[in-house]
Amino acid sequence: MVINLKKNKLWIILIILILIAIGIAIYFFTNHKNDENKFKQEDYTSSKTSTNENHNTETEKAKLEISQGDTTNNVPRKEELLSSFSTKIYNKESSRQNNVTITCSTLNDTLVPNGSTFSFCNTVGQATTQRGYQKADIFDKNGNKQKGLGGGNCQVSTTLYNAVLNTSNLNVTERHEHSNKVPYIQTGKDAAVAYGSYDLKFVNNTGFDIKIKATNTVDNITIDLYKLI
Repeated sequence: MVINLKKNKLWIILIILILIAIGIAIYFFTNHKNDENKFKQEDYTSSKTSTNENHNTETEKAKLEISQGDTTNNVPRKEELLSSFSTKIYNKESSRQNNVTITCSTLNDTLVPNGSTFSFCNTVGQATTQRGYQKADIFDKNGNKQKGLGGGNCQVSTTLYNAVLNTSNLNVTERHEHSNKVPYIQTGKDAAVAYGSYDLKFVNNTGFDIKIKATNTVDNITIDLYKLI
């Protein structure tokens, strides 16, 4: 009987020790998890705060740039008409009309700062099918009529050239005549362009910035040059 009591006591002590060990293990495991979650939460909060701070900095920077801004872009400037010139469209071919519309749209509202050199080819860019240009009548270097991408662009450049001639202190530095007579302007007043070879260039020595307005209808192309005040 005494032996059984001793065995029972040993079993009870062993069970108690096991329970204590289990309790200690649970305690440390729980605390470790809490610390880990706390670390993750702090890390996430820190990261989020840093991201927000960067975003706010960029936003404030953008706002500051807008508030300081370039007055040319943010404040409407008065426009004073300097010259206007129009040419009549005789060729009503749809592809040519399409090309003229694309070119006028690209050229329209171009700003030519005082002292700068304007380049028609650099401003309008190359006539490609990706940009929507189609083949229309052009002259090759021998004066033969053929189809080429951007046919009709020369009438836009010619119209601009004549508007420039009517404006003081716009000095033409490059201009080329066609290899054959064109119907929309008198001989010697045309301005042929071909990206990479023939260009129309002029220098703005007026003492003020100039804006180019280019519009077209089925019947006419009009170029207006405005002084920006």
